Amino acid sequence: MNLAAAVNENFANYSNYLIRSAMFVYALAFLAHLAEWVFGGRSKVAVQSAALTAQAAAVAAAVPPATVRVTRRDGGTTTIERPKVVTRSSASDRGITDGPGAAGGSEKGDLYGRIAISFTVLAWLLHVGGVAFRAASVQRAPWGNMYEFSTTFGMVAVGAYLLLLALGKNVRWIGLFLTTTVLLDLGLALSVLYTSSEQLVPALHSYWLWIHVSCAIISGAVFYLAAVGTLLYLFRDHYELALAAGRAQDNRWGDVMRRLPAAASLDKFAYRMNALVFPLWTFTIIAGAIWAQAAWGHYWEWDPKETWSFITWVAYAGYLHARATAGWKGRKAAYLALIAFGCFLFNYYGVNIFVTGKHSYAGV
Repeated sequence: MNLAAAVNENFANYSNYLIRSAMFVYALAFLAHLAEWVFGGRSKVAVQSAALTAQAAAVAAAVPPATVRVTRRDGGTTTIERPKVVTRSSASDRGITDGPGAAGGSEKGDLYGRIAISFTVLAWLLHVGGVAFRAASVQRAPWGNMYEFSTTFGMVAVGAYLLLLALGKNVRWIGLFLTTTVLLDLGLALSVLYTSSEQLVPALHSYWLWIHVSCAIISGAVFYLAAVGTLLYLFRDHYELALAAGRAQDNRWGDVMRRLPAAASLDKFAYRMNALVFPLWTFTIIAGAIWAQAAWGHYWEWDPKETWSFITWVAYAGYLHARATAGWKGRKAAYLALIAFGCFLFNYYGVNIFVTGKHSYAGV
């Protein structure tokens, strides 16, 4: 073994060590976030819930009944109340403010939450180091197979979450779900998807690897954060409807739902994340077509990866269009968003593992 090969092997070993270390610290962050939710104060949450209920009732009472002026046969007029039509209110018109957060206003819960963020930052730094050493070991972009893509995807997702926190956004409620997902992602990458450091097939030797795949990773990471917001929106929306109808239960599940942001806030967060990254996903597909022309002589051949990338684009385009259509706002649009993210996941896992095509670089 020559010196260069020995150095690359050492870099690969450092990468594996750092990734495993990051998993351990992510696990500590997960436990701290779990403690934040478990030990969050319920008494203060109950006060907040009562305030939200009173506020929603006040908003509903402030809406005057519609009236209509009717002309009588004798020429006079009479004003009568129009019959009230009961419809399902949308999340944006309930007048409900955000919950107090995972800590529930408890100092103990908040302490665990801040510890969880500290662990997450440390784990992310180790994660970045692992990806960087992987890049050094292969001397190229560290996303040439499913193992490398998965580890980089998790790194970008956590980085986007920490960036939102640094910008002062109230998104700490994502922490528990994010650390859980990253642990599963890295565990799957190390146990099932792992491949040793090796060079790429000739078709991938291009600067477009840096452009096309990096854009796909960033898009997927933001789509994931939006999917978490969408899923929680569905649960919170159901809870708010039960609260308005007097059917909300004062149990552990209700306690968790009370602490989440309002359904309107979760819906807005998911929409903004999807709308923000959709142009980048569009560019990802365009960049892939340009790369395909350079590598294979054709911009588009309906390869399974190309086809499912386009299906994912159509699904997200349908979601964004639904948000602008009155009859498809709210839960219907949320279902479309989850279907779109499901298409993205299938495009990554399903197509790479189970479907043979020109993009079969899974390495598993």
